[in-house]
Amino acid sequence: MNETASGVQSDLAEASYLGFFGLSELPFTLTPNTSFYFGLPPHEEAIAVVRVALAGGEGIIKITGEVGTGKTMLLRRIMNNILPQDTFICYFPNPYLSAAELREALAHELGAEKTEGMSTVTDAINHRLIELKKEGRSVVVFIDEAQALPDETLEAVRLFGNLETESSKLLQIVLFGQPELDERLARPEFRQLRQRIAFSYRLRPLAVNETDAYIASRLRAAGYRGQVLFPRRAVRKIWRASRGIPRLINILSHKCLMLAFGRGSPVVKGSDVKGAIRDTEDAWGNYMRRRATSFFMSAAIILIIIAAVIVGIAEVL
Repeated sequence: MNETASGVQSDLAEASYLGFFGLSELPFTLTPNTSFYFGLPPHEEAIAVVRVALAGGEGIIKITGEVGTGKTMLLRRIMNNILPQDTFICYFPNPYLSAAELREALAHELGAEKTEGMSTVTDAINHRLIELKKEGRSVVVFIDEAQALPDETLEAVRLFGNLETESSKLLQIVLFGQPELDERLARPEFRQLRQRIAFSYRLRPLAVNETDAYIASRLRAAGYRGQVLFPRRAVRKIWRASRGIPRLINILSHKCLMLAFGRGSPVVKGSDVKGAIRDTEDAWGNYMRRRATSFFMSAAIILIIIAAVIVGIAEVL
C-alpha cells in the first residue's frame, strides 16, 4: 500500500473511532494544545517555580526535561494562562539563532528601533525596555529548545540578563530545554550564566497513578463520557513501556484505541496495549528490556531459594 493510500485509510479509521467511542476530537494528538492541559504534579510544580521567580524579579529561570515530558505544552500554558495580562511576552521557538540574530529578533519583538545616538541594537533594546518599564509593563522572554542555542547566543542571553535599573531587571528570561542544557551549563565557560539562574526545575516522568489520571483527563477533554476505557492493568502496561513520558503515553494510547476499535471492543485490552507497544520502537525496546530484567531477577530469586533449600537439607543430614 502506498503512503498516500495508507494515510487516507488511517484518517478514515480515526474518524470512525471518534464516533465509535463517542469522542468529539482525537484525545491523544501530539500537538501541544493547551485545552488538553491537565495539572499534573510535575507541571504544576514547574509553574509554581516560574510564578515565584517572575514575581520575585529574578532575571533568568530554567526548566528542563527529557524529550516528550511536555515542556512546550507547559510553556504555552504559562504564556497563555499564568502571566498577568499586561506582560509583554517575547517567544522564540527556534533556538538556531546567532547572537546577532537573537538581538535583532528581540528588537523586532519589542518594537525597538535604533535611532540617532544609539550605537548598537542592544542600546535600542535597552531604551525600549525602559519605556515599557515606565508604562508599568514587565517583559518576559521565553526560549524553547534552549539546549540547541549556540555558545555565543548563550552568552548573549547572559548579557540580556544584565539589563536592569538600579532596583529591578528590565526583562526576565525563561529557558526551556532538554537535560543537555544542564550539561552545557555545567561547563566552566558558562559559570557566569549558570550563577545568574536563580531558579530552575527539572520535569520528571509521570508515576503510574498520574498516568491513569492523565489518560482519563485527555479522554474527558475530547468528549468521552462512557465507562472506563483504559482499565488499570492496561494503564500500568502503557506506563511501563512509556517510562511515564507523556508523548509516548499519547502515542500508545492512540494506537490502543485504534486496535480496540478494529476489534469492535468498547474497552482497551492487554492485547491492544501489547500491539501498540510492538508498533512503537521506543516503547518496544524498553518493554523488552524490562521483561528481560524481570526474568533474570525472578531466575536469581529462584536460584537463591534453591540454594537455601540445599544448604538446609545438607545441615539436616
